[in-house]
Amino acid sequence: MKVLIVLTSHSDLGNTGEKTGFWIEEFAAPYYVMADAGVEITIASPKGGMPPIDPKSEAPDAQTPATKRYDKDQDLQKKLAASVKLSEVNQADFDAVFYPGGHGPLWDLANDEISISLIESFYKNNKPIAFVCHSPAALVKVKAPNGEPLVKGKDITGFSNTEEDAVQLTDIVPFLLEDEVKKLGGNYSKGADWGSYVKKDGLLITGQNPASSEEAAKLLLETLQRKN
Repeated sequence: MKVLIVLTSHSDLGNTGEKTGFWIEEFAAPYYVMADAGVEITIASPKGGMPPIDPKSEAPDAQTPATKRYDKDQDLQKKLAASVKLSEVNQADFDAVFYPGGHGPLWDLANDEISISLIESFYKNNKPIAFVCHSPAALVKVKAPNGEPLVKGKDITGFSNTEEDAVQLTDIVPFLLEDEVKKLGGNYSKGADWGSYVKKDGLLITGQNPASSEEAAKLLLETLQRKN
């Protein structure tokens, strides 16, 4: 089985002068869930090369067994630093796609036309698509084959307004993910803040926050195994 992981290339946290990027746990945990099961993984990002890591995800209180494993895994660090350019990726080469979060996707992947058409192509070709935390932002301009927003009428989760409020970025982010999904007609729901909460609606898998990343990846893996 071959899975594509798509990471953000965006590193500026609005106009704050602070940095953002992808959240390590949301990349590392799914990566190891799938790699340990024998999945062949390709990492891509809009600009290619080393995707920016959100510095807050390197803080002591954000560490998990997966992030600690990543810190010692020089092979994976090298692979990450050489991420493929998204424009060079072909949906036909993969069985599924997984988008880790971090705040970066709110700026680039939400509007990236290559990413948008890639997700549409995976979906149209009956392949699972999975997102966690802020990465469902990559879905806001994605259309279903009938031309409606892909998230319309779908059971979906993602980083909640209360969680955004807790990290004090409500006024910094370009949009609030929960509000945007509801606006597009998605059936948004959430669990407890910072707890694992995952929704699956057909081929669409979404996790609410960093704690949901492992469960979302396991669900993607189960979905793939059932398909094969």
